[in-house]
Amino acid sequence: MARRRSSDRSAGDARQPYADQGGPEARHAQTHDVRREAATNPKGPEPEVEDFSVDIAPDTSAVELGGHVEESSSAAGDKALHQRLRMLDNDELARIPVLQSGARLEQGGTYLDLGDLERGPFKAIGGQEAGRGNRYVAKRDLDYELWNRLVGQDREPEVERPAGASG
Repeated sequence: MARRRSSDRSAGDARQPYADQGGPEARHAQTHDVRREAATNPKGPEPEVEDFSVDIAPDTSAVELGGHVEESSSAAGDKALHQRLRMLDNDELARIPVLQSGARLEQGGTYLDLGDLERGPFKAIGGQEAGRGNRYVAKRDLDYELWNRLVGQDREPEVERPAGASG
């Protein structure tokens, strides 16, 4: 079957594209006031920036730095610790907050008894308090360099109640 040619001579698909004038946007700019349109058209809400750092990092706004600030005193004021910790100078001893007798330890917190360094660090259990003979220091209250000098770098804390602690 032979194809018949159409006698339709209308522009139809034979029209030239607007590429020579800059495309449809340029044609629109020729027939409309584009600046006025941009100023008067509603834009809608601004897109929200998805910042996941709030979801990832814990909220520390209500957390006090140095958990036992009000219940501790400087190791520099304890003459027995001056004798025991001769490897530290006065400035370093002044940076060590020793918990006072009766201070409650944070459950799961890591502590060290400066009066018994050989025992090593330990994790506190619920209801544990510093006793009269204890000279506890919390890991979270010290910088890591000073903590490592006191404890040694490879010692892991044991989960147990240290001797002499009241509970």
